[in-house]
Amino acid sequence: MLRVTKNKYTMNTSTAFIILTVAALIHASFQLGTSMLTLLSSHTIGRKKSHARLLLLTNSFVSGVLVMTILLVSFCAMALLRFSGTDNTQILWVAICGISMMLGISVWLFYYRKEKGTSIWIPRAWAAFLTTRTKKATHSSEAFSLGMSSVIGELLFLFAPLLVAGLALIELTPALQLAGVTYYGIVSSLSLVIVSALVGSGHSISRIQKWRETNKGFLQFAAGSGLLVLGFYLYVNEVAASASTIAVGGM
Repeated sequence: MLRVTKNKYTMNTSTAFIILTVAALIHASFQLGTSMLTLLSSHTIGRKKSHARLLLLTNSFVSGVLVMTILLVSFCAMALLRFSGTDNTQILWVAICGISMMLGISVWLFYYRKEKGTSIWIPRAWAAFLTTRTKKATHSSEAFSLGMSSVIGELLFLFAPLLVAGLALIELTPALQLAGVTYYGIVSSLSLVIVSALVGSGHSISRIQKWRETNKGFLQFAAGSGLLVLGFYLYVNEVAASASTIAVGGM
């Protein structure tokens, strides 16, 4: 899993993309963006707007999510790059492993509110603001900004997968970093792309919402477990294994 040169370790490309994939899938499992997208679609249909308008708004929303995700993961990679190095990188991995596992437990315990529906744990004032703006959105620019806002609104939970992705990205060559950023953005938006496609093809929003309510426990467990497993995997493969390799190389 590691390439060793003069007591230094480097993550190989396949490992970096595996980590990016897992982090992006965890990112995709969070539900604020999906809730806002279904609400946007529901109110657009309720106002009897054309199907073309519905597609324009949903696609603009997904585009906003994609752009903000790419910006955030790029920012994380750039910030982490400033602190990376043979010693600092190990400290960063340890910190991010701890953050990932703590957030995994938090998702298990707190992500969904103890009430019917799919209300999640975000400040009520922010939730009310997003709900109001989503109901009033009629233009593609508004939907695009709402998509960007949905990522910011859930940043507390997205913090861990974004940091993991950022640290994996700086292990890649410059030529692959752009591909990695784009790849993360696309994979992390897959759930929204699927919902947008279902709505666009005429599937009932009530059935989509019913599925989400029925399976919210599984989604919560999957997201929390994913963060825990990812944190443990990274500790074993990027901290413990690297420390052992360097120790052996120093003999």
